[in-house]
Amino acid sequence: MAKINIVLYCPEIPQNTGNISRTAAVTGAALHIIRPTGFEITDKNLKRAGLDYWDKLEISYYDGYEDFISKNEGGVMYYFTSHTEKQYTDVEYPEGVYLVFGRETSGLPTEITEKNKDRCVRIPMRKTLRCLNLSNAVAIAVYEALRQGGFADLV
Repeated sequence: MAKINIVLYCPEIPQNTGNISRTAAVTGAALHIIRPTGFEITDKNLKRAGLDYWDKLEISYYDGYEDFISKNEGGVMYYFTSHTEKQYTDVEYPEGVYLVFGRETSGLPTEITEKNKDRCVRIPMRKTLRCLNLSNAVAIAVYEALRQGGFADLV
């Protein structure tokens, strides 16, 4: 099992997913993509953003959120949203944690965040702005989890 699991709920922009795949590869995180996506996985922009790391990436695909949940039962999951008070630095991320991120345009569906209120976290930002770029948010979260684990197995 990967030390960290990055979960993308219905990503829409191939370049973001490509950048996130690169972050996953260099940190040893597993990448989980929940369909539908806003692009074809073979999209040249996705491959270009991931560069030559595709063979070093542990990646899984799911046909919807329920499929993802059923195949990852018992996993500790944290849901990243701007609609909560708890900051991402206020929690301890265990080994094998699932960091769940929503769509670039709309985030995670309310029904998911409402069911998991105690596991929702946010990355602080200015009140007048909507959100960070998805690939930047993923990198921030992954490196916080890695920092808490002492950057094990990284140089």
